[in-house]
Amino acid sequence: MSRSDTDGRDWWVIVGMAVAAVSAAVASFAGLRGLAQVAGWPDRLAWLLPVTIDAYAMTSARVWLAGTLGSDRARGFARANAIGAIATSIVGNAGYHLTAAGLITINWPIVVLVGAVPAAVLGLTAHLHALRAVPASAADPAVRTRVRTRRSKRRTEDALLTAAREADARHRAAHDGRPISRDGLRSALRIAGPKATELRRQLAAETTDRKEASPHP
Repeated sequence: MSRSDTDGRDWWVIVGMAVAAVSAAVASFAGLRGLAQVAGWPDRLAWLLPVTIDAYAMTSARVWLAGTLGSDRARGFARANAIGAIATSIVGNAGYHLTAAGLITINWPIVVLVGAVPAAVLGLTAHLHALRAVPASAADPAVRTRVRTRRSKRRTEDALLTAAREADARHRAAHDGRPISRDGLRSALRIAGPKATELRRQLAAETTDRKEASPHP
């Protein structure tokens, strides 16, 4: 039995992947560095372009593929950024080789785009870090919706009770101190019967509490 059968790993595949990864990294580094040079970057700084894009791709892929890092929103943003970093590397390498072959010339839009890469990567990476630091419950749209719904419902209950108190006060003023009825609340507030019954009970309980709290003569 071969070693690959005993430990579950195929070393030929692993070696092949390693060789392909190193070759791709070196070729991509050379192409992006060359693109930076023809776009006007100083030779001593041209290597920063491939390093910036590779670090951007690695960071995004890490957050995307590691299921324990950040919320679903952070991982979704990381996935888009990882794909964007790979696409940027492909386009950059293609642009350099097209330029080297004399098929295209470097013009000002290309210079601007290449020069904007570091600033754009910094902003995207900072945003990704901020998203990753947000707890999953706070970043989850469904959780935020439920919280807003509960708060909205609570505000509605309070508003209804306040409106019921006002309607009861108007009714008492117009009817020699008699409390408003359930049907009166339903008509005044345009609410269903069960809700009117509940509000009427609350008003009655508040009236009882005020009488018990007031000093007896």
